[in-house]
Amino acid sequence: MYIHELFEVPFMSWLKISFAVEKDQLNFVTERLELAGAQAVTIEDAGEYPLFDLLDGESPVWDNSLATGLFNAERGLDTVIAELTGTFAPKNLPDYRVASLPDQDWERCWMERFQPMQYGRDLWICPTWCDVPDPDATNVMLDPGMAFGSGSHETTRLCMQWLTKQQLIGKKVIDFGCGSGILAITALKLGAASALGVDIDPQALKASSSNAEINEVSEKLQLFLSEQLPENSRGDIVFANILAGTLIDLKSHLLEMRAQQGVLVLSGILRTQETLIVDAFGPGNILQVEKDGEWLMVTVKEKSSSGNLRSL
Repeated sequence: MYIHELFEVPFMSWLKISFAVEKDQLNFVTERLELAGAQAVTIEDAGEYPLFDLLDGESPVWDNSLATGLFNAERGLDTVIAELTGTFAPKNLPDYRVASLPDQDWERCWMERFQPMQYGRDLWICPTWCDVPDPDATNVMLDPGMAFGSGSHETTRLCMQWLTKQQLIGKKVIDFGCGSGILAITALKLGAASALGVDIDPQALKASSSNAEINEVSEKLQLFLSEQLPENSRGDIVFANILAGTLIDLKSHLLEMRAQQGVLVLSGILRTQETLIVDAFGPGNILQVEKDGEWLMVTVKEKSSSGNLRSL
């Protein structure tokens, strides 16, 4: 059974599929949404009292929550539901609610919420419709459009903060799941020699291409749909800011893209999923974990001496 809302909205681009979940089943359901390919997963109080501005280390403690996955509508409702049914097996798929989200909702949301953000001393991410706070800094001008990745979410913020501490001159960067292109473009503006942006969504590549032109780095950025990425693609730095389930599924592929003495940077991971990622990527590698609120980032380097895990 499901409740179908606003399904006749023209030019609908996203499907929101929500489950009312008791506290002890919340992690299970959110992981099933990820495994089914949700491009974003949100959690709010089922009583319609969302909890904002969590303190570091704090988790929602509602007895009943609403877990919502955001899916590309081009996949089709039947396909998404079939994949969800498979991820819940052998359990039955619980009751769910479906709503559509038109493009214009996202555009308005970006315009209202996306403001200039500073990383380190000299890096700013600025929306194209705002004046830059510091003209002498490295300013990345960004218009996310319909793609994910503005720099405001903890998952991207962790990667951006890490980038500001790296020596990027002469490095080749791969941004796997590039969204708006924010990580690849930032790396180029900080001195990287070249970058590849990879995504499953043509809209993401369109947004990345536009943002590269705005930032005058188009000549150094190549963009590929994931199935078209050349097999021999290697990066000194490989970003994968996607979902934990997808990271684990793509483990071998991601590690192969890491050049010798390179680093794989994994993000999009909840604190509760740390053990899953460490167990999957730990063998043969040195891992470093950095945390921001309920999210974490893991850097993966090939083990050349003793060492295993350091949690910051």
